[in-house]
Amino acid sequence: MQDFLEKIDLNKVLRYVLLMFLTLMAQNMVLSHIRPFGVCPLVLPAVAAAVGMFEGGTWGPLLSMVMGFFADMSFVEHRVFFIVVLPAVSLLSAFLSQFFINRRFFAFLGVALIALLITGTLQMLKTLAGDAWSLDMLKVLALQTLLSLPLAALAYPLPARWSRE
Repeated sequence: MQDFLEKIDLNKVLRYVLLMFLTLMAQNMVLSHIRPFGVCPLVLPAVAAAVGMFEGGTWGPLLSMVMGFFADMSFVEHRVFFIVVLPAVSLLSAFLSQFFINRRFFAFLGVALIALLITGTLQMLKTLAGDAWSLDMLKVLALQTLLSLPLAALAYPLPARWSRE
């Protein structure tokens, strides 16, 4: 435990917490009101994937769990969704970047696409559990993923720069 605490770079952790807080604020205050084609873009999974990619399998999921906790408090339709999904996405991103892909921009976009698809699919399945099946659910999943991907690209530069310090 002492080795773990000695390796903490408090400055870097606070940067990530601030990045996640600002992302959550932008998601709640700005992006929730932008609804092209009736679909709201979602950038939280991309930020969790970026943190997991650059901070590894310990700090990525831990910081993503904190963001997921506050995201679940701010999204009234989810009680325990983001606190489970975001650390899982972050852990998957850390695993992929550790063993299979590099940490470059286009590889990150691929991981962000996977993260957005996983989150959207789980949201769809949650809705499906309460309602009947509709083909519009797949349309919403595709639109949400496509609208979120350009915004997900904004989650890459800061963690990439901080990982080099």
